[in-house]
Amino acid sequence: MGEYTPAQTSWTRKVSRMKRLKTAAAIVAVLLLLSSCGPAAPYDSLKVGVFVPGVASGSPIYEMLVEGACRAVEATPGAALTVVEAGFNQAEWLDKLSAMAGSGKFGLIVTSNPALPELCAVVAEQYPRARFLVADAWLEGNDAIHTVLYNQLEQGYLAGYLAGLVTTGGAPGSNPEKKVGLVIAQTYPTLDKLIEPGFRAGLKAVDPAIELETRVVGNWFDAAKAGELAKGLFDAGVDIILPIAGGANQGVLSVAAESGRRVVLLESGTGVAYDPEVVVGSAWIAQDRLVEEKVKALLGGVEGLYGTAELRGFAEGYIGFADEAPWFLALPAATRERFTAAEKALAEGEPAFPVTGF
Repeated sequence: MGEYTPAQTSWTRKVSRMKRLKTAAAIVAVLLLLSSCGPAAPYDSLKVGVFVPGVASGSPIYEMLVEGACRAVEATPGAALTVVEAGFNQAEWLDKLSAMAGSGKFGLIVTSNPALPELCAVVAEQYPRARFLVADAWLEGNDAIHTVLYNQLEQGYLAGYLAGLVTTGGAPGSNPEKKVGLVIAQTYPTLDKLIEPGFRAGLKAVDPAIELETRVVGNWFDAAKAGELAKGLFDAGVDIILPIAGGANQGVLSVAAESGRRVVLLESGTGVAYDPEVVVGSAWIAQDRLVEEKVKALLGGVEGLYGTAELRGFAEGYIGFADEAPWFLALPAATRERFTAAEKALAEGEPAFPVTGF
């Protein structure tokens, strides 16, 4: 329980290789768009394309997506990998994904985002031979697509429980207001249906009187605006914030450092040099591990995955908490003990967070 491996913050260990991949990605994205107008080349079952719906750097979930695919390809003789970053304009994702599939160059396209199964289904209608693995998403019944959803009710609960402990006096600098902040890039299904309800449940498990204040940045990169929103929350009595805003998270971290307030994170691990006087902890998902396992299985010809959706959570080790991180260890012992007890209870199914569909 609570086990964490450095592979979950893989980006910093692969910087040079990832820079090469990113450079190739920009070129490949253009080539794919051009080649989609001509005859499709034969699909190569060992050619893997990673479609990043955004930019990988600065987004832990996409960093882990790329890293997991990299490891799977490296372990598969004859396999090759291409990374395409689609950017932040969601209106362009379908065209870019269609160009990627239409090039006929990839036997498997790997991506991650709750919005992607619907786009993949549209593309699969256009290109019936295309096959997709979508992590952090749910879609059943399409024979071209395999999806895996994380039980982020549990992840949100862990982050919320720790935030609740902090705001009720479990860390130096906490105030008596019992207010917690949530700064998000935008609303989206996983946040609305899983993360936020789990986070709120964690807060209420500590103290039902805790209030949650939410602010919306409007995009995944405006750190200045995220900082402004964080400052407003801190000025209103909030003493800890959960930011879910991709690259904009840095604005929250910076303002928290200036204000002497705290931040709890998702999807980051012990390999990141966060200030222990700012970050109190991180509830992670093992996206890199899951993507590596699934890509290996699909490249290896494992049958029965396409057309199915799976759920992974705390009990299977795909949701966890970085309880060996220096920032968590800097908390008072009594706070850490209460949190560890909550982790143990969650592992035993208390509280239970069933997800039957999405």
